[in-house]
Amino acid sequence: VYPVLAGMFLGRFGRLDGVCVDLGSGPGHLAIAVAAASDMTVWSLDLSAAAQAIAETNIRNAGLEGRVRTIRGDVARLPLPDASADLVVSRGSVFFWEDLPAALHEVARILRAGGMAIIGGGFGNAELNERIVREMIRRNPDWEGFNRKNISSETMQRFLKAVSVVEGVDGDVVRDDSGLWIVMRKERSA
Repeated sequence: VYPVLAGMFLGRFGRLDGVCVDLGSGPGHLAIAVAAASDMTVWSLDLSAAAQAIAETNIRNAGLEGRVRTIRGDVARLPLPDASADLVVSRGSVFFWEDLPAALHEVARILRAGGMAIIGGGFGNAELNERIVREMIRRNPDWEGFNRKNISSETMQRFLKAVSVVEGVDGDVVRDDSGLWIVMRKERSA
């Protein structure tokens, strides 16, 4: 899943260099996949110290400790300077963010001119989605309801409402075979 998502995010961004921040990174799988598929320096950000420790082990095991670093913080108060990221990504954690508008304002704050954010949930393509959904339902029949809620029209409307009040970016919500994503672009300076 993560290499597919990393390829999709990098393809939409259109660059393979710069600084990427993976929000709600957990064990760091997406951060590692982005670094492996690009020349980017990647910050793996999570609020959980336990998740951060697992991410550090995974980063070391991937041999990417020079390019992927962990940072502990809350998405609603990012511990990063203004205009410090070219690409911000997040897969799966947005559904647990307590203050989505505040988090999106923070993302806009840390994006550099010409930067992009892709935040949401999904598995990357229809084939992976079908296979993973089938397996997750086999393991836990209640999972289907959780997944449906996350990609529902109500969630899409909540995302649209939150992104519509973020200043300084062009924002939209995209639902396709890859998942449900908030996409924000910060204009290049004149």
